[in-house]
Amino acid sequence: MPSAHELVQSCTSIFTLPEIYFRVRDVVDDPGSTMDDLANALKLDPAISARLLRIVNSPLYGFPKQVDTITRAVNLIGMQAVNDLVTVTTIGRTFAGMPVQLIDAPRFWRKSVFCALLAGKIAKSSGIDDSERFFIEGLLRDIGHFVLYQTVPQRAQSALIEADYLDSSLAEVEQSNIGCDFAEVGAELIRSWGMPVQIERAVRYQLSPKEAGDFALHASTVHLAGVVADHEELEPNRRHEVMPFDPFAITTTQFEPPSLSALLIETHAQLQDTLALIHPPTMAA
Repeated sequence: MPSAHELVQSCTSIFTLPEIYFRVRDVVDDPGSTMDDLANALKLDPAISARLLRIVNSPLYGFPKQVDTITRAVNLIGMQAVNDLVTVTTIGRTFAGMPVQLIDAPRFWRKSVFCALLAGKIAKSSGIDDSERFFIEGLLRDIGHFVLYQTVPQRAQSALIEADYLDSSLAEVEQSNIGCDFAEVGAELIRSWGMPVQIERAVRYQLSPKEAGDFALHASTVHLAGVVADHEELEPNRRHEVMPFDPFAITTTQFEPPSLSALLIETHAQLQDTLALIHPPTMAA
């Protein structure tokens, strides 16, 4: 059976992020760069610049006045936040319209954006600094399935059906049927993109956050958001009375499950608008 690394390597030409992502990352990683350098890099891609301004002016940020220039946006939210937003928008653009066998792409992106919003809200409610950084980790939580359905579609679908029929862990069935699971594959894809290690580890260890070492907080947050996202997908009569949160993830994040109801209301209220910003094709489906 192929390894997660081999599956990702077999389709790297398909899952390639655009040049603007790497250009912006280079500016952000350069300690000698300025806000103007970042603004100038962004201006080379009008489509990304326009999308970035839409996000900055959306309820996600809630600025009281209209932000009408890239330079002002960069100065208002800072380099790292701009880098994170460019990452989100380039991922959405990269996968827009990509033909993938046997996968419901609109449903996939709805769930991914839901998980992203919830991960950020869980982090914020738990008092975690830079909670918006967890948005990307939640967004990419399930990205490995895009690779699985591109490379081994029949086995990926068979695993989904079997897990559903047996009411078993999808990851365990994927390990049995494919040789690796969506978390491993997603982490390998993120690593191939050269993204920050905390994102890769958050996705890789989301199913076993205790194994994430120094990145346990990231993996635990993604774990909690992922459990809720999976739970929300189930038919009401199949939902568990108590969500199967890993106790380690609860302890590590200090998340209080009773607060989840309010976070879900907020997440659902923002879902459609956020989808429109990140992955517009989903809204047209």
